[in-house]
Amino acid sequence: MAQTLTLMSWNVNGIRAVVKKGFSDFLRARKPDVLGLQEIKISHAAREEMEFDFEKYSEYWNPADRPGYSGTATLAKVEPLSVSTEGIAGDVEGRIQTLEFEKFYFLNCYFPNANHELSRLDFKEDFNKKFLAYVKQLEKRKPVVACGDFNVAHREIDLARPKENVGEPGFTKEERLWADKFVEHGLVDTFRYLHPTKIQYSWWSYRALARERNVGWRIDYFFVSTSFVKRVERAFILDEVEGSDHCPVGITISV
Repeated sequence: MAQTLTLMSWNVNGIRAVVKKGFSDFLRARKPDVLGLQEIKISHAAREEMEFDFEKYSEYWNPADRPGYSGTATLAKVEPLSVSTEGIAGDVEGRIQTLEFEKFYFLNCYFPNANHELSRLDFKEDFNKKFLAYVKQLEKRKPVVACGDFNVAHREIDLARPKENVGEPGFTKEERLWADKFVEHGLVDTFRYLHPTKIQYSWWSYRALARERNVGWRIDYFFVSTSFVKRVERAFILDEVEGSDHCPVGITISV
């Protein structure tokens, strides 16, 4: 009999900050089976000194070497077969975790921001290249579910003001072409696959009341291997959930 799992992803913009804003209540209310967190902003040393009340979840942490910066963590009710942080060679910013489950690999990813003046665009393109190669390597064994903050709005429908943002970080030609490459190489954007014309965002600037006015971007995704699409029953964005400048996104799958 098929089992249904709810997988979620959330850039929390600081794990300590979001815990103070009701994160435990979110876990109890939404009950994700696996939750990938990005931008946890906590060092190895600080993590060891703190105890979080995540109840029934096993915790897998991947902080950046630099304190208070970047980093990923995954909470899971389902015990993975293995856990790795070795997906991207040379990654010292805690940007990727791989949890292997029976039917799929779960990749929790925090893609680099190209930054103002595009100072990290080359770095991001190199990360994208390594990420895609890693996905294709994993797919030789089983399908991939890759979630996280990809720091790119793929199409004009994915941000409120596309014309004003052409060439800006997250909406450059180069970044959008890489999103094209992910799709061309067999990764399916689950939200857009199930909701071809739906306008909904997952990130809003803290400036100019952007969230209140819903002037946002969809930069948080669940991509899955083409062979896995038939297992995706639902794709959603929880834009009513606050606590970060991003909101949670997710999928429901049958396995």
